[in-house]
Amino acid sequence: MTNYIHINETSKEFHLTNGKLSYIFRVMEQTKILEQLYAGKAIRHQESFAHLIEREIRPSNNQVTGDHTTSLEHIKQEMPVYGTTDFRYPGMEIRYPDGDRISQFEYRSYTVVEGKKRLPDLPATFAEEHEATTLEIHLEDRYSSLMLTLSYTIFHAYSALARHASIENSGNETFQLERLMSLNLDLPMNDYDFIHLHGAWAREAQLERKPLITGVQSISSTRGASSHVHNPFFALAKKNTDEQQGEVFGFSFVYSGNFLAQVEVDPYHVTRAMMGINPHQFSWELEPGSLFTAPEAVMVYSDAGLNGMSRTFHDLYRQQLISPKWSGRKRPILINNWEATYFDFNEEKILELARDAKGLGIELFVLDDGWFGNRDNDAGSLGNWTADLKKLPEGIAGLADKVHALGLQFGVWFEPEMVSADAPIHALYPEWKIGHPGKNISHGRNQYVLDFSRPEVVDNIFDQMDTVLSDSAIDYVKWDMNRYISEAFSQALPAAKQGEMMHRYILGVYALYTKILTKYPDLLIESCAGGGARFDAGLLYYAPQTWASDDTDAVERLKIQYGTSMVYPLSSIGSHVSAVPNHQVARMTSLKMRSDVAAFGTFGYELDSTKLSEEEKEIVREQVAQIKRWQTLIHQGDFYRLQSPFEGNTTAWMVVAPDKSEALVGVYHVLAQPNPAYERVSLAGLDEAALYQLDGEAMTRFGDDLMQIGLVLGGNYIGRAQEYWSRTMPGDFSSQLYHLQKIDKSEDDG
Repeated sequence: MTNYIHINETSKEFHLTNGKLSYIFRVMEQTKILEQLYAGKAIRHQESFAHLIEREIRPSNNQVTGDHTTSLEHIKQEMPVYGTTDFRYPGMEIRYPDGDRISQFEYRSYTVVEGKKRLPDLPATFAEEHEATTLEIHLEDRYSSLMLTLSYTIFHAYSALARHASIENSGNETFQLERLMSLNLDLPMNDYDFIHLHGAWAREAQLERKPLITGVQSISSTRGASSHVHNPFFALAKKNTDEQQGEVFGFSFVYSGNFLAQVEVDPYHVTRAMMGINPHQFSWELEPGSLFTAPEAVMVYSDAGLNGMSRTFHDLYRQQLISPKWSGRKRPILINNWEATYFDFNEEKILELARDAKGLGIELFVLDDGWFGNRDNDAGSLGNWTADLKKLPEGIAGLADKVHALGLQFGVWFEPEMVSADAPIHALYPEWKIGHPGKNISHGRNQYVLDFSRPEVVDNIFDQMDTVLSDSAIDYVKWDMNRYISEAFSQALPAAKQGEMMHRYILGVYALYTKILTKYPDLLIESCAGGGARFDAGLLYYAPQTWASDDTDAVERLKIQYGTSMVYPLSSIGSHVSAVPNHQVARMTSLKMRSDVAAFGTFGYELDSTKLSEEEKEIVREQVAQIKRWQTLIHQGDFYRLQSPFEGNTTAWMVVAPDKSEALVGVYHVLAQPNPAYERVSLAGLDEAALYQLDGEAMTRFGDDLMQIGLVLGGNYIGRAQEYWSRTMPGDFSSQLYHLQKIDKSEDDG
């Protein structure tokens, strides 16, 4: 027993709690199966939680002859199995040598670990002994030599629980693992709304909220990546829960491949929530002596609304998932040449852009696609990571030296997982691309996917990247992925193991990240997948920031960044000021609007700054200077969503310093309105008793005033009627940032 894990030995009840969250389950008397009792707001520990057991007599199949209370269909469980009296979707499914799928994993023992073990070959949250406590429950299959371990980590400082499962074959037979969910939670009621993030290319992270229905609701990916279509996150919120108040459970998958997140409501209103590797076309041979570890899922509980849930995810991922090297470190403000030049550039043009960027205060220049092979368009050269000397006579190394000489950091674009038909490795090793050699292999963007389930492929790409990185002074890599996996087949795997390919692929991606970062620990990697197709917690473990979307339009980004912030911290959200008319929607927005949106992310530029007027360049200089002043606040502060772009014309959000000494508020209007209604934006997270000064103005306001009444967006024109009629109208797509600074009361009193 610890301060965080309480065990009632006699009744075999386990209570994980940290004063914020309680999670309680027990071992059932006759079957030795784990029964879920409670998950939610922290409650006091008791010597018995038997009062939480519910056993009605219902028409059902029962495991124990003569006992009509042993139907698993009516019992809340930790790792349910289909068919042994439970007809709901299972958390686990194993095919035995006889062809049956009948399992019963029974409790054997437990282990308590101070801190948290690292998962083999997988990204996961991490914690030292003083930061978390882990409970491992060991179960054994009644019918085989399979051992199942369920791992529960409760973080001391956060209302969060990390879960994963692993299964080991200690016998002499081979089994097929067909499903292993990382998390299952059976909740006793169904009075929740299902919240998730859906989308497509250029419109990721669209927020949707729907009531639960009796039956099954799910989001998933079968594309080989977590995908634009569904982010591996969902929440179950009480009906009255909004951004600022109410109860909500949030679930996030620390994984970048195919996933399933599913909610099933049964006829008795029990809600089964599960998350894990998508079982569609998944199987894993459990050979004698082998161990399979499922990825980690994180559950967050909040009674402070969706914002409370998000801030827990943000804090947890900043401190316990993102590399400590980057979690509290300032990120360089960058400029990327993609929208400035696309494939049409040479060294002279790149250096011209870099010199101009230096004059604007920008810190990092990033060379995007087109620097390698004969890459003048997207028809070829992927997998041939040698510099095009026609464009760059001294290669990447020479260019990097020249950019560094200007006083800038230098970054470069890779798409390591892809290959083009004209690449040398495609001619030498055609079997290295994913697909069946006797069947059609489709392409996307004129490219194929390399079979990263093969270690030799990972090693080859590492060697190519290593050659570039070791010869050049490179500070940053943009790691892209522009094609999903179809026709999933590996020529290196036998028929019985083809179901392993998709998972082995993403393990290969993680292996390449690990090899790169082991040799280049100071390298900053920004992940990208056609924008946000692989914006997930798994990649944050390796790359502390992710390109949120190829759509850089400020208006579209309001929705994209608002949705993304549900689970991912602002310091991870790649956000740029790009050229207008916008290249995705052709919208014209001001430099101010574009910057005011991009400020709430990693911040950078993606345009040809040499084409800006002197007036525009001065605006950019001030924007860059502002972000440098505010970056710590934005990236380390507490984020609050105030008004949703999915619900109206106005979007508002803010970030507050942990000590509440300052705050930054963003207010955005999409369309101008004639004779508009009065409008106020109520703030959040401030010190109620403190005085705050707005943007250096003489007027001060108390924190409770700003939170209860809010910013008054209308003006006071008493005695200034003529000024009202002659004022400059903001027009469509307008924005305003408000910086609040706490001031000493004595200073205000004079």
